[in-house]
Amino acid sequence: MIVSHEWLRAFVPHALSPEQIGALLSAHVATLEGVEALRADLAPFVVGQVVASERIPDTKLSFNRVDDGSGELLDVVCGAPNVEVGAKYPFARTGTTMPGGALTIERRKIRGHTSNGMLCSARELGLGDNHDGILTLATEAAPGTPLLRVLPIGDARIELDVLANRPDLLSQRGVAREVAALTGVPLEAPAELRAAPTLPKATTGERAAAADGVSVTIDDADGCPRYCAAVVRGVRVGPSPEWLIRRLEGVGARSISNVVDVTNYALHGLGQPMHAFDLARLAGASIVVRRARAGEPITTLDGVARTLDPETLVIADAERGQAVAGVIGGRDSEVTDATIDVLLEVAYFDPARARVSRRRTNVSTDASYRFERGVDRAATRELLDAGLALLTEVAGGTVTAILDVGAAPGALPAVRLRASRVARVLGAPVVPHEIERLLGSVGFEITRDAAPTEAGDATWNVRPPSWRQDVTREIDLVEEIARLVGFDAFPDELRPVRPGTTADDPLVIATRRVREALVGAGLYETRPLPFVRGDDVTHARVANPLGEDEPHLRRSVLETLARRAEDNLSRMQGDVRLFEVGSVFAPTRAGALPIETLTVGALVMGARRPPHFTEPKPPAFDLWDAKWLAELAGRAAHPGGRIGLLLADDADLWRIEVDGRTIGRVTRLALDAPVWAAPAFGVEVALGVIGSDPIAPNGSNRWDRAAPEPAAGAPPVRFSPLPTTPAVELDLALVVPDAVRAAAIEAVIRQAVGPLLESVSVFDEFRGAELAPGTRSLAWRLVLRDPARTLRDKEIDGRRQRLLAALDTELGVRVRGL
Repeated sequence: MIVSHEWLRAFVPHALSPEQIGALLSAHVATLEGVEALRADLAPFVVGQVVASERIPDTKLSFNRVDDGSGELLDVVCGAPNVEVGAKYPFARTGTTMPGGALTIERRKIRGHTSNGMLCSARELGLGDNHDGILTLATEAAPGTPLLRVLPIGDARIELDVLANRPDLLSQRGVAREVAALTGVPLEAPAELRAAPTLPKATTGERAAAADGVSVTIDDADGCPRYCAAVVRGVRVGPSPEWLIRRLEGVGARSISNVVDVTNYALHGLGQPMHAFDLARLAGASIVVRRARAGEPITTLDGVARTLDPETLVIADAERGQAVAGVIGGRDSEVTDATIDVLLEVAYFDPARARVSRRRTNVSTDASYRFERGVDRAATRELLDAGLALLTEVAGGTVTAILDVGAAPGALPAVRLRASRVARVLGAPVVPHEIERLLGSVGFEITRDAAPTEAGDATWNVRPPSWRQDVTREIDLVEEIARLVGFDAFPDELRPVRPGTTADDPLVIATRRVREALVGAGLYETRPLPFVRGDDVTHARVANPLGEDEPHLRRSVLETLARRAEDNLSRMQGDVRLFEVGSVFAPTRAGALPIETLTVGALVMGARRPPHFTEPKPPAFDLWDAKWLAELAGRAAHPGGRIGLLLADDADLWRIEVDGRTIGRVTRLALDAPVWAAPAFGVEVALGVIGSDPIAPNGSNRWDRAAPEPAAGAPPVRFSPLPTTPAVELDLALVVPDAVRAAAIEAVIRQAVGPLLESVSVFDEFRGAELAPGTRSLAWRLVLRDPARTLRDKEIDGRRQRLLAALDTELGVRVRGL
């Protein structure tokens, strides 16, 4: 939303600078995106006064002495015929760059005289086309005063990030209400809106009305509860006056014609889209608000021929559609230079219907943006009168009829507010009379209960103004009070309070553990959207996607992490350490919701650690780093469970298991990467299924089960004590028949070694001519530890012999080399 500082001052005559207004609005109303000064190119120019002047013989030039406020009179040669002693003109000192940047004023010799600056014309300053003489300033300002303080051209655009819940801020008047409340300066009507033309009595009707040969009918009262129209005859279409052009330029809009500019003034200034029809081009001089007919054609103001359907609301005449209601007008009834009679429309359209019409026609306009979010439901007739005052002022004409059909939606319901609730939410009390003052300053009707509650709590019934459709609950009123007081005014210390009495969900606890573990390992968290470019067979499609390039829900967190890695590679950043905790979605039968699983994914590639003078080229991440991350994430996600990594049978490197259930994978990722990029490895671990049976139907889910639910009342495991006794590492190279799975070997190892086994893992696989056909060599690392004492060599040797005997007997697996 762009706010014109000068237009805002017309509503609230404050004395603050644009930067001060921007900071005030950002602190209390909406985020400030920036402040842009208009005509900042005129900032170097000052008021200059000619104190002496004489003609240079045989030329049209004059030699002048100019006071520019510097304390020294400057010699200036000028070719304009209208230089007068004592008059004041725009003056460019030496070194000033003229608008457009093509010319810089320099000190130079002209006809034997030295010129130190230039007296400027309106055309040279970009203020008009008059180049016959220099621009005379009718001002009492002293020489040297900045020109922007003298001429009304020094506007500034204040850009605000207005969220969808505050459509009342999509106008100059809406923002002015807030400025008036925050500064205490009363809100008033700008000078151009104070005229009160003589208007005829309105002709009203529940569904139809007619006057002066014009009729209005509402066929779809749900889509258009109220429609007001006025007939203005004898208008003169032409250029707008300068003040109206400046108003529109202040918000970034261009002038078209006086009639169209009035409708744009109402849109940007008052927040109410208006539309002007050429009455002579409306068949039957009638307006019908109805649903479009199937296949009904219309050519809109942007010159595009569109085909409508019955979901679209149109403004039609007796024969065909003339505008898409709440979105865009039609080419066949637009106002032109030949227009004499105008029908001015001001209506209230249902926001949901306006959104449907906008999507169906695939066109977005300033009008649809406001109608979709909701305009002031009670101001339709008031704003029509304001539009008629402007229209007759700038284009002439006579208002011969006003038609007011239908009725606006009822008043917004009152909301009950408690002072105790305000204090509890904000962390500090706000005195009752201050609550009443603050809410009243922005238009709320507040009625205090005659007697407080038994606990002495003050309560009110608060009715929002018609332009604040976002306030429906007590917490909305608390937010209003907080922002009007100023968030900085409330205490910011952390207090011993919990927002609720319900314990955290196990998935929340698991997420916290995983996040802390991966951040501690040096990874950076990212939170991209879960949308990917998939297909309708393997992925669930979103019914209303944000973009057609990514209309599907991801099956794996690694899908989106891979895209983030490619973004980094495209910027020559090859060292990537990212993780995300997010949902993945497995499609189910047609019409059913997908299965949503909360997972954690990690992606590493490039240098394992930053370069150092002792290690200029650190080693790159490899599959063993990814395996370690998988173990780290698995233990954090499922503490107390038995984590194992088994060689995968598919394209993955390892399967991650907990207590025999598959919960994730370790894989090497295929990226769209340059040749210099290091390999990328991904880890994905499931934390649990959200809102669904933990067992995925028909194996559609990658994970066998969700995270096990903790025992009722059992606190989550946060840590395990550090061991105080030394560990013994035992490496075994085993010759394994191809038919024997690594999982079976691990099971035998755990059974044979017993409780002294702290961890077991495969760290190498070998195949070659040295081995018998149909076999492979797997290298295992066993870590043994007793938590209370140091293990003796005899114990280690005994368990080793027992393990080798069990492997040979049960699986036919022997130690390599024997």
